[in-house]
Amino acid sequence: MILSLVLPCYNPVSGWEQIVYSNYHSFCKDVQEAIELIIVLDGKSANISNESLLFLKQQIPQLTVVEYPDNRGKGYALRQGVAMAKGDIIIYTDIDFPYTLDSMSSVYEGLKQDKYDVAIGVKNEDYYIHVPYIRRVISRVLRFFIRLFLSMPITDTQCGLKGFKKTVAPLFLKTTIDRYLFDLEFVRNCYKSKKYRIQAIPVGLNENVHFRRMNFRILLPEMFNFVKLLLNNG
Repeated sequence: MILSLVLPCYNPVSGWEQIVYSNYHSFCKDVQEAIELIIVLDGKSANISNESLLFLKQQIPQLTVVEYPDNRGKGYALRQGVAMAKGDIIIYTDIDFPYTLDSMSSVYEGLKQDKYDVAIGVKNEDYYIHVPYIRRVISRVLRFFIRLFLSMPITDTQCGLKGFKKTVAPLFLKTTIDRYLFDLEFVRNCYKSKKYRIQAIPVGLNENVHFRRMNFRILLPEMFNFVKLLLNNG
């Protein structure tokens, strides 16, 4: 069984390479697998140096780095990484590994044991204790609209931890949204296909995660993306 882990990376915190190194090896040890790691550099960032990449390449032989000059968005970056993945199972999360090791292992184990084809991380109630107020509001408003307009069993589509079998990768690659609502598009497409077993996996947040300031300029384009999803929901 080959596992691929895909991490989009844009403007990471200082020392990000050490975070990746330690969490990657902890995950390998926990699942007892040699994991193919794919890091997608979504545009140039100040903290991504040749030295940090060299360190990771020396420490992680299974590393592949995908890069391009301009920031295109998380959805675009993950499509580039998933397209490169060779694993029977593909998991993606954020470059700072915000979710607990147990959460990541739960996503993997259910897929490995063939309990489901798609694992959707959903945030537990403790998660919202650590989230800034405005993010809590936006998250809950989006979940309300998903419940109201899309009627999907899973409304927490924006959790940054998901996994799926290789057979689901073509469906993921058909997503068209480049930024944050690609997650919603992917989950919606999984339900529309009626081909895959989909499971919500409760996940927990690491205590040392720091949330960045919300960029409100992305809200209007994402509202348009949500409307496009509604119009194409037939």
